[in-house]
Amino acid sequence: MKSIFKIGLMALASVAMTETAMAQIGAPFIHDPATVAECDGKYYTWGTGGSGLVSEDGWVWTSGKSIPGVGAAPDMLKIGDRYLLAYSTTGGGLGGTHKGGIVTCWGKTLDPNSPDYGFPPAAERTQVAYSLDDEDCDAIDAGLIMTPEGRLFVTFGTYFGFIRVCELNPETAERLDTLAPDINVAVDCEASTMIYHDGYYYLLGTHGTCCDGVNSTYNIVCGRSQSPTGPFIDNVGRDMVEGGGKMVLGCRDGYAGAGHFGRTIIEEGVEKMSFHWEADYSMSGRSTLAILPIVWRNGWPEAGYNVKNGVYEIESERRGYALELATEYVRLGGGMGMFGGRGGAQQANTQVAFQKLEDVIEGWPAGNIDIRVCDYQFRPNQKWELVALEEGTLGAPYYKIVIAGTNRALAAAENKSLTSVPEFTGAPEQMWRVDQLTDGTYRLMPKAVPGCSEALCLMSAGDSNATLGKFDFNNVNCKWNFRQY
Repeated sequence: MKSIFKIGLMALASVAMTETAMAQIGAPFIHDPATVAECDGKYYTWGTGGSGLVSEDGWVWTSGKSIPGVGAAPDMLKIGDRYLLAYSTTGGGLGGTHKGGIVTCWGKTLDPNSPDYGFPPAAERTQVAYSLDDEDCDAIDAGLIMTPEGRLFVTFGTYFGFIRVCELNPETAERLDTLAPDINVAVDCEASTMIYHDGYYYLLGTHGTCCDGVNSTYNIVCGRSQSPTGPFIDNVGRDMVEGGGKMVLGCRDGYAGAGHFGRTIIEEGVEKMSFHWEADYSMSGRSTLAILPIVWRNGWPEAGYNVKNGVYEIESERRGYALELATEYVRLGGGMGMFGGRGGAQQANTQVAFQKLEDVIEGWPAGNIDIRVCDYQFRPNQKWELVALEEGTLGAPYYKIVIAGTNRALAAAENKSLTSVPEFTGAPEQMWRVDQLTDGTYRLMPKAVPGCSEALCLMSAGDSNATLGKFDFNNVNCKWNFRQY
């Protein structure tokens, strides 16, 4: 990323980054985004009209090459070594009509600079579903899913009637059975898609009003079924074909109108949802691409949180101990409260002074200081400040993690160890990826580890040691929580 680009785009992102990291930075302007797809180390998505976005790291986005002939609300799915594109040819009331069609086609690569890049001309693409003006369905907003058994389905529809699903041939993306009727699976939503998790198919739809900027009420809801053709029932037993749907994500402070859900599984325990905000208050109320963690609670998906800038206790899920600098313990004076305190009820209450950074920092070593875990006592060596940086990974920034009130930074070191360095310099071993996991906890990973080519994460090794190791979602030592008091 060139410095001139940073100057122009980071100014736009500064408000969002200092508050919460809930939308992408750069120029992420899009509506109805396809599920984010990765190709040769870059990330891509397209929206209504074929407009494209591209990202080197999954966090900073710029305008990318458009796909000619794409009408509205595309979706993208990688199958084998090819990319399947599905989109709608108007409908949705666009142009004053509900007449539309769902079209599919294949591409070998998403990289426009590759000699293999290209999608077939419109005349060679396949229509797999359609709607007429007087029909009780509107063929728009395609959503693709490949089942664990290798079956391919597409969902489509809007508020103008039913959401429907039909099965496609996974080799050709043509309709599998041209005589089989579409199956009605939901009403009162649009921008639908399906995902599979732990034995259930989840139908995600977008409820509420679209295309009204800060006044849009778009929100993402879901139901689930053990079959990709439904019925899809929500958490209180309502069928989505009768208007049911459990909330996945609505508005959040400064962001309105979540819609067009897409899912990316990075690895076990690390999942992301892509979507758009109808209005991003920090970007002039424009529609922007957003990517957040997926958290699964009681068998249902919900949008998680990227850690916002602030001061935290970093708490091990293993035992609840806190990450801290391994400095000498400095006792506090006063505050002896044994058996009710000396003087009993006659003694006036006073505020015991908290230990302050200036009370202890002169006793800390000047060079690197080791890291350990210990009981949390809200001491200065246990308070960490997280600040989002201008680089990132899919859906989240890298962070610098420093002792609050200082520039002393948490860093990876050789031999898979941890340390803190006196000054944050922006070196890769000082930049931390923070991913919320599907169980709601977090993992912390340095961008690089000196002398090691493996991707390693922060681990609690026993009750007092902190180290780096390979991430395993089933290992509680890899999981952390962020607490603010």
